[in-house]
Amino acid sequence: MSSLTPPPRPLRLAILEADTLPAGAHARYSGYRGVFTHLFTRALTSPSSQDQKQEQQQQQQHPLSSYLTISAHDVVNNLSDYPSLSDIDAILITGSKHSAFQNDPWIVQLTEFVKKAITEGDGGNGKKIKVIGVCFGHQIVGRALGQVVERNEKGWEVSVTRVGLTNVGRSLFEGREELKIQQMHRDHVVGVPDGAQLLASTDVCENQGFVIPGRVLTVQGHPEFTMDIMEELLESRKATGLFNEELFGSGMERNKVDDGLFIAQAFYRFLLQD
Repeated sequence: MSSLTPPPRPLRLAILEADTLPAGAHARYSGYRGVFTHLFTRALTSPSSQDQKQEQQQQQQHPLSSYLTISAHDVVNNLSDYPSLSDIDAILITGSKHSAFQNDPWIVQLTEFVKKAITEGDGGNGKKIKVIGVCFGHQIVGRALGQVVERNEKGWEVSVTRVGLTNVGRSLFEGREELKIQQMHRDHVVGVPDGAQLLASTDVCENQGFVIPGRVLTVQGHPEFTMDIMEELLESRKATGLFNEELFGSGMERNKVDDGLFIAQAFYRFLLQD
């Protein structure tokens, strides 16, 4: 099956929203659901490479709704706003300004829900629930699987960053040696959970993502972030004094084209796995 071919029925993806976007981005995208809808629409229905364009020209055009149905769940402000695992095929935990090692009630509940999704699936029918973690979501998955999440003494990673892929990462990402991905974090997952395989590393953050085939896929970066979202984040964090001039300037300089669409296509291929 082509990576851009819809499944027999749309996959049901629940976005667990662990934060709100900055004001400008929220106005444009109406939350993380909108950002990920924007990402998957471009990745699955508007192929960027010439080969993909030629392939799609030979096939019927399909809307995103043929691939995915996306629901959103505010897990920060509504502790009962979780999907029933029997009604979905996958969850995606978003990024957040919060730290995954904190013990706020909503973070503890999110961690337990993710652990249940990974270990039990939907329960009665024995169906596996796929789990994707992005940035904070990657860290929540790590915590749910028993890893330590902590503040990284090496500091922030921001804006488009090159991450070097492991052998497993190269296999998952079609032979590439590295990826360019937006980053906005200073916490990290220490080590890799039992049964998981490391996907990528940088000098600042060794664990840039991991995979448990058919079950879990995480990335420390933000494939969903556009250049306008990153610019707004950099400017707002500089204005509050969180970022100094050097970090801000470096981030703005590197805020260019990344591999977000390519990573989203890998997410989709993962969702199709048995």
